[in-house]
Amino acid sequence: MKWETDVKDIKFEPMIFNIQRFSTHDGKGIRTMIFYKGCPLSCKWCCNPESQAFGTELLYNPRLCKNFKDCLEIKDKAIIPGKNSIDINWSSVQQPELFRNVCATRALTVSGEELNIKSLLLEIEKDKSFYDGSGGGVTLSGGEPLSQGPGLVNLLIELKNRNIDTVIETSLHVAWYMIERSIDLTGAFLVDLKHTDKEKFIRYTGGDSDLVLNNLARLVKCHNNIIIRVPVIPDFNHTIQEMKKIIDFSVSLKSVREIHFLPFHNLGSEKYRMLGKSYSYTDVRQVDTGELEDYAQYARSVGLNVKTGG
Repeated sequence: MKWETDVKDIKFEPMIFNIQRFSTHDGKGIRTMIFYKGCPLSCKWCCNPESQAFGTELLYNPRLCKNFKDCLEIKDKAIIPGKNSIDINWSSVQQPELFRNVCATRALTVSGEELNIKSLLLEIEKDKSFYDGSGGGVTLSGGEPLSQGPGLVNLLIELKNRNIDTVIETSLHVAWYMIERSIDLTGAFLVDLKHTDKEKFIRYTGGDSDLVLNNLARLVKCHNNIIIRVPVIPDFNHTIQEMKKIIDFSVSLKSVREIHFLPFHNLGSEKYRMLGKSYSYTDVRQVDTGELEDYAQYARSVGLNVKTGG
C-alpha cells in the first residue's frame, strides 16, 4: 500500500533543533535522529532545555565571544555592549531569528529551524544504505514529536513509502488523536514513563500522569512494538519502591516486553546558562549505571527484557 501525500509545496511545519546522524542508541541499527523543538512538559532535570519552547530561541556562549560587535549591528535592545564581550537582557529578546548566522564565532546562535520536507528527506536518504545494512532508520525525538503539526505525519508517510523504518520517542503527554494518527506509520514507540505518582509527576514535570498512563494503556492495544524508557532521577523516582511501581505497571501491559533505565546526568547545565535560564539540577549528583542493577534485576524477575545506560 502506498500512502498519499504531496510534498511539492508543503512547508515542514514542525520546528527542528538538531539532526544527529549515525546514532545507535535509540532504535535498532544505525539511525538518523530528528529532534523536534517544543514539549508540553517542563521536566526539572531536562538535559535539552532548548527543546522545551516551541519557537526559536537565542543562545549565548560568552567563552566564544571575540567582541567583533557584528551582533550590535542588529540594533536590538536585548544585546548590551561590554568591554570584552556582550551581555544579554533575556527578558527583552523578542526576535531570535534576527541573529541567525550573524556571529562569526558562534557565540550567539539560534536554536530551532523550520525545514522543507523535501530538504529533510534528502538529508535522511544520504544514509539509507546504512539503514538497509544495519536494520536501522529514523528516530523522531525532541522535545515531543507527537505534539507537532501535520508536517510530522507527512514525514512519516514519506518515510514509509521509502521503506525507511521509523521510531518515535515520546512522553505520550498529548491528546490521543495526536498519537492515533501516527500509529500505522510508526515501527516502534520508545515511551518515556517517568512516574506513576500523580502528585510527583505534576510537581517535577508540570504535567498530568493520568494522561500518560491512559494513553499508554490505549497504545498497547493498537501497537505491538512498545519499549518503556525510565529516566532515573534523584529525588524524583530513584528508589526501589517507586521503581517497582513503574515496572509493575509496565509489565501489566501485555505488548510491553522491554524496559530501559536511563541514568540522570547534568550535562545540560551549560545549555541553561546559554539560554539565560536557571537549572535546579546543576548540583545534583549524576546516577551511576551500577545503581540501576536492583531495578534491572526486579524487571527481569517479572519477565521484562532490560537495558541500562544511555
